[in-house]
Amino acid sequence: MEQLDWLAVVRHGLSTGNVTAQEAEAGGAESIDIPERDADVPLSETGREQAEAVGHLLREHRPDIAIVSPYLRTRQTAEIALAGSGVTTVVDERLRDRELGVLDLLTARGVQARLPDEAARRARLGKFYYRPPGGESWADVLLRLRALLREVREDHPGGRVVLFAHEATVLMVRYLVEGLLEQDLMELAHRTAIANCSLSSWQRAGEHLEPELFNAVEHLHRADTEPTRQEDVNAEPV
Repeated sequence: MEQLDWLAVVRHGLSTGNVTAQEAEAGGAESIDIPERDADVPLSETGREQAEAVGHLLREHRPDIAIVSPYLRTRQTAEIALAGSGVTTVVDERLRDRELGVLDLLTARGVQARLPDEAARRARLGKFYYRPPGGESWADVLLRLRALLREVREDHPGGRVVLFAHEATVLMVRYLVEGLLEQDLMELAHRTAIANCSLSSWQRAGEHLEPELFNAVEHLHRADTEPTRQEDVNAEPV
């Protein structure tokens, strides 16, 4: 199977839900007051500015096709970033965010206080395999991403493809493309906060994709915008 020429993942811009969740965690609340269902959470004004900034960067990389999570914040990011570019855009539900089930809208404190048995089960199983009731494990999400990436390679040999997705998706695509182990992925997730509208990319080297950028945010600084949790972000070339 012919390899892609270039693959990238963009995390969506800062959403209104991101802002509310950060405030809830910082304030010690047990729950997060977001009125919309997760799929309908929109971008904040800062998120829209970030989407414009990443769009300038993507024009330098000239993608052929964009594959986008169906969630509103992700579709808005792609629409703003790719406006006027002529890049073909396809929405694919396999790029949706991880479904949290009973943990949805709970802060870390809320999970411990309201669902202590689930907190203990997650600690025992580890984040990779833990599946909250009604939700997905990281391994579940990887199954759908693995199928998507195989289909993308088959349908776009030699193509330049950008995915617009979510925080965990960026880490999981790196896991799949670079052949990481569970321990590698969990260590990466522990030490890296994926910034809103960051770019992570891989370029073709022979029959393989090699890392090019990971969690890159320089374009956001140029646009005088801030990624989520900037103080915790490790924006590193790889």
